Amino acid sequence: MNIYIKSFLLVLIAGIIWSFGIVTVRYMVDADQYIFQYLAYRGLATTFVIILFLIFFEGFNFYKNLKKINFQSIMGSFILAITFTCFIFSITKTSVAVTLLMLAAIPFITGALAYFILGEVVRRTTLIAMIIALIGICLLIVNDYNTGSIVGALIGLMAATGFSLYTISIRSIRLKTETPKFFVVAIAGLICSLFALTMLEFSIESITKIPVLNIILSLVHGVIVASGFILYSMGSKHLPSAELTLLTLLEVVGGIIWAWIPIFGINETPNFSILTGGSIIIIAIIFYGFNLKKL
Repeated sequence: MNIYIKSFLLVLIAGIIWSFGIVTVRYMVDADQYIFQYLAYRGLATTFVIILFLIFFEGFNFYKNLKKINFQSIMGSFILAITFTCFIFSITKTSVAVTLLMLAAIPFITGALAYFILGEVVRRTTLIAMIIALIGICLLIVNDYNTGSIVGALIGLMAATGFSLYTISIRSIRLKTETPKFFVVAIAGLICSLFALTMLEFSIESITKIPVLNIILSLVHGVIVASGFILYSMGSKHLPSAELTLLTLLEVVGGIIWAWIPIFGINETPNFSILTGGSIIIIAIIFYGFNLKKL
């Protein structure tokens, strides 16, 4: 199988895995009251899963690869930690639809930054797929764009920009081993957790003052985040930055589907605009996938 097709599938699966994170957030009890606790537990879970992954593939001497961490890796970790935080704040401060609108800008932000920072030129077919996907996203939010706050929208835009910068940072890592890319996510989870604990003043009472269900959900979300980033990092080696972020838009479509089908008990029935928008995003991804053969 062509190496680009393999990378395409890895990133595609990462987007599907991340889409389950929306389910965990929807199940939270009083989500806006436990943001920092949620971030703390989720960050630790993310780091723990990455470390287990490294132990499994590298052995207990995996920590020796820390010396291979470079400036791009450190910057990527800080940027990703900020992105983790901004996403949770945005989705609790505004409507999910407005947050999704901000995330829809990711491929365009990434394409522009990658051109100036890495010299990556967006292919014409990729640009077409990005525009098609943007149309789909606009349809997703057309019915409730007035329900969110400006602050939440701005924070969502910060999350989108942060994810774009993270993607560029891991694309710029020129090491033979994949391990540093995984360390980026592990360190980001730790930074995010330490930030949340700092905001909670490392108070045992504040840290434990959270419904048990929310703790379980945050840990599950950490596993989801880590698993998705493992696949995303593996696929990042052979796909340009803008194309990487385009494929992650499947997270949006997946989240809508999981909230719709009865098995998860959320039962949010999508209207015509949502179904049409999600279908258009899928068409954009399929269009991009078929054009990989021309690489």
